[in-house]
Amino acid sequence: MTEKKGIVYLVGAGPGDIGLLTVKGMRCLEKAEVVIYDFHLNAQILNYIDNDAEFIYAGKRGGHHTMTQDEINAAILQKAKEGKRVCRLKGGDPFVFGRGGEEALILANEGIPFEVVPGVSSAIAAPAYAGIPLTHRLYSSSFAVIPGYEDMTKEKSSIDWAKLATGVGTLVFLMAVKNIDLLTEKLIENGRSPDTPVAVIRWGTRPDQKTLVSTLKDIAKLVREKDIRPPAVTVVGDVVNLRNELNWYEKKPMFGHRVLVTREHTAGFGLLEELGAEVIQFPTIEIAPPENWDALDRAIDLIEGYDWIIFTSSNGVKYFFSRLFEKDMDIRELKGLKICAIGTKTADAIRQFGIKADLVPESFNAEGLIETFIAEVKNQKSEVKSAEEQKRGSAEGIQNANPQPPTPKLFKGIRFLLPRAEVAREIFPDKIRELGGIIDVPVAYRAVKPEMRGKRLRRFLKEGRITIATFTSAATFNNFREILKEEADELLKGVAIAVIGPVTARAIEKTGLKVQIMPMEATVEAMVEEIRIWATKDQ
Repeated sequence: MTEKKGIVYLVGAGPGDIGLLTVKGMRCLEKAEVVIYDFHLNAQILNYIDNDAEFIYAGKRGGHHTMTQDEINAAILQKAKEGKRVCRLKGGDPFVFGRGGEEALILANEGIPFEVVPGVSSAIAAPAYAGIPLTHRLYSSSFAVIPGYEDMTKEKSSIDWAKLATGVGTLVFLMAVKNIDLLTEKLIENGRSPDTPVAVIRWGTRPDQKTLVSTLKDIAKLVREKDIRPPAVTVVGDVVNLRNELNWYEKKPMFGHRVLVTREHTAGFGLLEELGAEVIQFPTIEIAPPENWDALDRAIDLIEGYDWIIFTSSNGVKYFFSRLFEKDMDIRELKGLKICAIGTKTADAIRQFGIKADLVPESFNAEGLIETFIAEVKNQKSEVKSAEEQKRGSAEGIQNANPQPPTPKLFKGIRFLLPRAEVAREIFPDKIRELGGIIDVPVAYRAVKPEMRGKRLRRFLKEGRITIATFTSAATFNNFREILKEEADELLKGVAIAVIGPVTARAIEKTGLKVQIMPMEATVEAMVEEIRIWATKDQ
């Protein structure tokens, strides 16, 4: 038996904006079996990792390390020797002050195969997001990246300050906030003009990016006044003056907003990211198959006996057709059935199977659906009756075609199939039966609560770093409260709450919280548009 050989990917995660993760870096994450990751990266990246992967948090936050570098090295070696695909995920670029070179040497000495996936360094990205190009033919043709955490009081420094101060056009210091006084003194002592423009960029590329601009002689004082703390990038040079014209990121209409999404996948929320917001995905429900397929299987076996099949969500479409095909059947089995889709997204999901929905109600709730079917059935019966009366030459058909209140037997003889979630409202099925129809409601999928601790989310909420929270169902909200426990309601008090539908709104407001955003149309796209309007109303 051939022994499985491990491999290590040293991956740069970029500076914070999840869009700056490289395609190759994402591919390495998707196939990783073990991920050893640092603090200074966007934790949303971890959503791309297989749920079965082992996560090892290495820490490395402002000098406070959960694991020492020796312990990290040992963990990498151990997992690789176990034959695992290991992703060593590091903020920025692994080879730019990231100790990736040290980790690579250890792997090379142990004969363990590895690959290096470069990342976008904060040295380049943070200035770019602050509107500062590191080079410009009219201002600077060179730049240097320097560690700012070195002890500048020691006699022998690895930095040649005399050459650095005047020999390079643009200077970029990483992790220099704590040493900002000594750094500026060293540059001025060695010939750099005290009036040289300087920018300090904290949390570059993220919604809470903050940029201070001053001069070499005054920047240290300003940093103290504004209480700027790590992580921050310091840029020294005339290119800083270009920020006045090139500041693009901080001018985006939703810059500064973090939007919490409590459902699986973030499709539909892309517009908010384009407008400058960061979307934080924290799904409080997961969609899973039913515990058994018995009820749905029976319905599929008798599919030709139904008149209508109703899909209330794309999940219902997905699981119904998946089961239909698994039973070695195909869409020809649906010949003669009329299909109703609740919402345009559900209709689009049905269309992917080559089927066009016969009915797409304007209302997205049970009450609206009932009214739609009453009108549809009455219209069909009226057309049939009118045709018969025309044959007899009777004028009674004109009167009978006028809308009448639904009779108790309006749906008599009509069979409905509604594949749906395990937990759903009974208003629509009960009304169908009340009006004489027959309806089967087999479970096609379940919404289950994922195993999540919410430590990072709790910290972000406490620090006021989330401005908008979205809930697409009462279940997403209820599970959110269960995950965050007794703190949940208090943590949401300073956050704008956006919901889909009045049922979700009522579930939230009965806890004493207030819903600020609710679209007329119950879709993610409509909610996103209302969020945009709410967030930019004062601009």
